[in-house]
Amino acid sequence: MSVQMEQEISIVPAHLRQFVVEQHYENYTAVNQAVWRFVMRQNKHYLGQRAHHAYLNGLRESGIGIDSIPNIQYMSQCLSRIGWSAVTVDGFIPPEAFMDFQAHRILAIAADIRTLDHVAYTPAPDIIHEAAGHAPIILDQKYRSYLQLIGEVGAKAFSSKADHEVYEAIRLLSIVKEDPTATADQIETAETELERAVKAVTETSEAAMVSRLYWWTVEYGLIGDVKNPAIYGAGLLSSVGESISCMQEDVKKIPFDLETCIQTSYDITKPQPQLFVCRDFDQLIEAVHQLEKQLAFRIGGTYALKKAVESCNTATVVYSSGLQVSGTFSELVYDGNGEAIYLKTAGPTALALNNRELAGHGKEYHNEGFGSPIGRLADMEAPLEELSDSQLADIGIQIGSHADLHFASGIEVRGIVRSVVRENGKILLISLDKCTVTYRDKTLCQAEWGLYDMAVGASIVSAYPGAADKERFQSGTHQPSKLKTKKLQLDVKEQKRNALYKEIRDLRTSLEGNLPDSGLSMPDVEEILVSVDSQLETDFPDDWLLRLEILEIMTEQSILPELQARLGEQLQEAMNKNADLQPLIANGLALLRQERWKERKRMKLTEEENAANLPRIPNWQRLDEKWIQRKYKFPGFLDAMAFVNKVAELAEAADHHPFISIDYKVVTLKMSSWNAGGLTELDFNLAEQFDASYSQSVKGRTP
Repeated sequence: MSVQMEQEISIVPAHLRQFVVEQHYENYTAVNQAVWRFVMRQNKHYLGQRAHHAYLNGLRESGIGIDSIPNIQYMSQCLSRIGWSAVTVDGFIPPEAFMDFQAHRILAIAADIRTLDHVAYTPAPDIIHEAAGHAPIILDQKYRSYLQLIGEVGAKAFSSKADHEVYEAIRLLSIVKEDPTATADQIETAETELERAVKAVTETSEAAMVSRLYWWTVEYGLIGDVKNPAIYGAGLLSSVGESISCMQEDVKKIPFDLETCIQTSYDITKPQPQLFVCRDFDQLIEAVHQLEKQLAFRIGGTYALKKAVESCNTATVVYSSGLQVSGTFSELVYDGNGEAIYLKTAGPTALALNNRELAGHGKEYHNEGFGSPIGRLADMEAPLEELSDSQLADIGIQIGSHADLHFASGIEVRGIVRSVVRENGKILLISLDKCTVTYRDKTLCQAEWGLYDMAVGASIVSAYPGAADKERFQSGTHQPSKLKTKKLQLDVKEQKRNALYKEIRDLRTSLEGNLPDSGLSMPDVEEILVSVDSQLETDFPDDWLLRLEILEIMTEQSILPELQARLGEQLQEAMNKNADLQPLIANGLALLRQERWKERKRMKLTEEENAANLPRIPNWQRLDEKWIQRKYKFPGFLDAMAFVNKVAELAEAADHHPFISIDYKVVTLKMSSWNAGGLTELDFNLAEQFDASYSQSVKGRTP
């Protein structure tokens, strides 16, 4: 195990460590890096305008760059500033485990990255989705509170056996679809298996309700005005195609409503036909609190016990005394009214209090199961757990004495009292020797079975999946899937493709620095580009992404116009041949044009151009040849600060920042473009936006 892996695991609760894998950053190829860069460039360009305001700053603050796949250890260090961390996992992990990670403020990030064939969208979780989708919005305090809360609730929501079969089918399909060697038959078989698993689900489990809320918010959520919402869902933030298409009119925008949300199923293999728009993150936090009222861990009683049995997995039941029983619940005994009055587990069981295993009551001791009554004693007003030692003696419960316990339910417990376990003023356990337990004509425990540990509690107040003391029990709700993601080995041809991608990647790095320091001249740059293009023509005529990267460099450097024209024609031809590539290539070319336009906007204006632009911003003052300035007056200090925040949002979106000074109710903005050595079109455009924002903020008010 590497030192990095040890550091990652050290922050993870013991029961979740089995899901953590090493990132192996060195295994990412140049094609992987190019896929990351393409998606992130597209998303930053588009989402800077359409995403939640935390997005752009969140990328930087969470350790995510545009040009390179993030190092998860570095991301974790960045997230630690807000009390979160990150680890890498192997693809889809059980939903309960994923929720549990978030309940502990840990982002579980799939280490793999989508293939070039699935650059727009992949059904498999990958580092683009998990890192660039989930991490940025966590910088918003309300959102991360919601994410942790839904994780806590999700970790306590019961799933069914059918749910787990759906999970395994989804995992299989995601692996097969990302495997370039998979055949059409294999993909069809995986799709058929998922359809079968979904159809086999006959009722909506607790976990499914939480999953739907999670899907329509954390994964595919919109926020704000229904007519002009912002994106915050990770599935949209990480999808080049769907982040754009989701805003089209044919995708229905529905005001968020909890009941509608949890009643709406979803298909991970298709674009979503409708999306929910929440008012703000406070609305989502309230929704989780409402949802948890419908779950067994809040309801308790017979309902909760039935959910524990139906889960067919490790679960914990909590008595009103505080005693926690963890194991696989196999049977319930009911009274005439259908209320559970006796519970049984099968196999290893442990007893705990406050999530700490009771000494001597681990699963090694209760390795063959556990059984105990539920309820009050007959003719007793006070519950058994609240009786004092003298009150116990009054009803014949004394160490070494024979006791006859008659429960109101009709259960009879008879045996010699050997011990009474009391914690925090409440009785948790009474152990009896030579004990018999009966209900009507049914024997629940025989004297020859040995010491009988009877749980004490008038009622069941909660039940939830997993063990109470997970570290001692060494079990969460599910184990990692036996089906592992496939680690691809590059053949000779793909190695050559990656070598070409690396050559262009290295060249771009040299151009971003000081070119002479790299030992390259511009003729050298042209020679490299022509050489790579020639090899593409010969060996990879259908590779569109590397052609786009070559065109980007030539456009930025204003070189090789004939090759630029030919690559543009080839990319246009690729769009005509393949409809799936059309939006990807078109968006890539549009971004190149946009960046070229931005560069022109950042060029220093002439004095004649400055004079022509000044009437656009009549309230601004020309300080000198390099600076313009305006003072904004507000009714109060809070109004001024709200305006400053809006200025920051507009500046971030434009990637151009003014000089700001605040003097109580007066905000002064100064604009100039340092790199250009004077004023640019961008300065005047932003000044107009600041003025429009100011007019809106003081509309109808007197500064």
